Amino acid sequence: MTTSGRIQVLRAAERPATAWLNGGGVTREVAGFPAGAGLDAFDWRVSLADVASEGPFSVFAGIDRVITLVEGNGMALTVDGAEHRVDEPFRPFAFSGDASTGCRLLGGPVVDFNVMTRRGRTTAGLDLATAPRTVDVPAGGVVLLLCLAGTAALGTDTTLDRFDAALLDGPGGPHELRPDGVTAVVTFRTGH
Repeated sequence: MTTSGRIQVLRAAERPATAWLNGGGVTREVAGFPAGAGLDAFDWRVSLADVASEGPFSVFAGIDRVITLVEGNGMALTVDGAEHRVDEPFRPFAFSGDASTGCRLLGGPVVDFNVMTRRGRTTAGLDLATAPRTVDVPAGGVVLLLCLAGTAALGTDTTLDRFDAALLDGPGGPHELRPDGVTAVVTFRTGH
């Protein structure tokens, strides 16, 4: 990760969709580290998924996951035999990627927001901002902002529309965030 203190805007319209192997939906990767790393080599990865049908989740050994419902009626996730309802928008649910996980839709397709980190290499803190706040980038870390509903202003010259993101890397700030809706603030720290 660099220490330049830069802001990289990642527009939703430029994000390609990747179909799932089981045909149950598509994923749009928002950002990951290292850039271009495959599913077996990333330290962290953030994505949006359109879940169109029920079925098992892929197993990601050594990965911690947080999933947040963005739109739709939600889903019931069965994680290692225990059912958890993810049916309230913008309420994160954390679980292990090692777990055997099945998904049952609760009334049609959903869109969810996913944060994955490789255990022992990176940790992530997730906060959902609905009011103006400052965002600081920790030393050795990065912050990803993702507008999940409405719009968000960052500083004086950057506006994020729905599903647009901004990656803040290198120590810096404070950055002024003014959401008009809901914006995810994901803080990644390495070596934890």
